[in-house]
Amino acid sequence: MTGYPLKAHNTFGFDVRAQFACLIEREEQLLAAVRDPRVAGLPRLVLGGGSNVVLTGDFAGLVLLVALRGRRVVREDQHAWYVEAAGGEPWHEFVAWTLAQGMPGLENLALIPGTVGAAPIQNIGAYGLEMCDRFASLRAIELATGNAVELGADACRFGYRDSFFKREGRERFVITSVTFRLPKAWQPRAGYADLARELAARGPGASTGQADDAAMQPTAQAIFDAVVAVRRAKLPDPLELGNAGSFFKNPVIDAAQFEVLKRREPELVSYPQADGRIKLAAGWLIDRCGWKGRTMGAAAVHERQALVLVNRGGASGAAVLALARAIQHDVRERFGVELEAEPVCL
Repeated sequence: MTGYPLKAHNTFGFDVRAQFACLIEREEQLLAAVRDPRVAGLPRLVLGGGSNVVLTGDFAGLVLLVALRGRRVVREDQHAWYVEAAGGEPWHEFVAWTLAQGMPGLENLALIPGTVGAAPIQNIGAYGLEMCDRFASLRAIELATGNAVELGADACRFGYRDSFFKREGRERFVITSVTFRLPKAWQPRAGYADLARELAARGPGASTGQADDAAMQPTAQAIFDAVVAVRRAKLPDPLELGNAGSFFKNPVIDAAQFEVLKRREPELVSYPQADGRIKLAAGWLIDRCGWKGRTMGAAAVHERQALVLVNRGGASGAAVLALARAIQHDVRERFGVELEAEPVCL
C-alpha cells in the first residue's frame, strides 16, 4: 500500500505517512514484501506497536507492520518453562497470559507498551527486572537474504536498554518470535520503592502466605497488579495522550563523579551497580531542572513523570526532539551528565 498513514502505528500519534507499507501476518508475506521489485533499494522500517520510535517526517521507503500472532509452551524441564510468542503479540497481553497459565517470571514487566518482537531490541526493563533475565532465544528473518536465524543471548548482546538490534543489526532483521525461560523456582522481585509501597498498601492478601526470614512474600499476580497500578498512576495512556513511555535512559556514571555530585546535591537519587558505577534517576535530574509539566508548543513533559515526553495534540516528531534537546542541555549544564534518548529517532 502506498502513502500509508502511520498515525495509528506510533504511540506518539505523529501524523506521518509511509511511501510503502505492508502488514505482516505470516512470514511468507515478509519475504514477498522485501523481494518486491517496487521497493528494491528503498530504506526499510520495522514497526510493531510503534512504542519506541520518534518519526520526524514521512518515511520514504517500505514500512513492515509486524502483526504475527501466537503463543505456546514449547517445552519444559524440571527447572523452567520455555514459552514462545510471535513478534506481533502485544507485550502486556503476553505477560498476563503467562501468569494465567501458572508460569510467573515476567510480572515486573507488566503494562510496558509495544510488542514481543520489540522487547529484545530495547531489552525492556522495569522494577528490577530486564527482559534479558528471562530470555532464551529468538527467531529472526534477515531482510537481505530472507534466511531465518536463531539467536541466543550472546549473539543479541544485550545491554541497558540496548542490544545488537539497535546497533549493528538495526533494520537488518525482523524478529518473528521470542522464546523465554521462566524459572520454576520463582522468587519475587519487589525491592523498588514504588512497587514495595504499593504492595504494602494492598496488605497481607497479596502474599503467598509463606514467610521468609523477613516478611511475607508477594505472589506473582500481586506484583503484576501492583506494577499495573503504579504505572497507571504515573504514566499516561498512549491511547489518550501520545507518548513513548520513558524518553530517556537513566544515566550511569563512575563512583568519583557520583561523589562530587552527591556533595553538591545531597538528595540525588541513585542506584549502585554491580560494577561499582552508579545509576542516576533521569526523572529526578529533569525535575530538578524545572522541566516537569513544562510545554514547548504541543510537545510537553508530563506533569506526573518527568521522564515522559508527550504530544498534547498536533505536535511533530521534530518538536518532541527539540524539547528533548532542551532538557538534555539543561541537565548537562547543571549536573554534567549526558541524557540519552531511549526511542529510535528517525
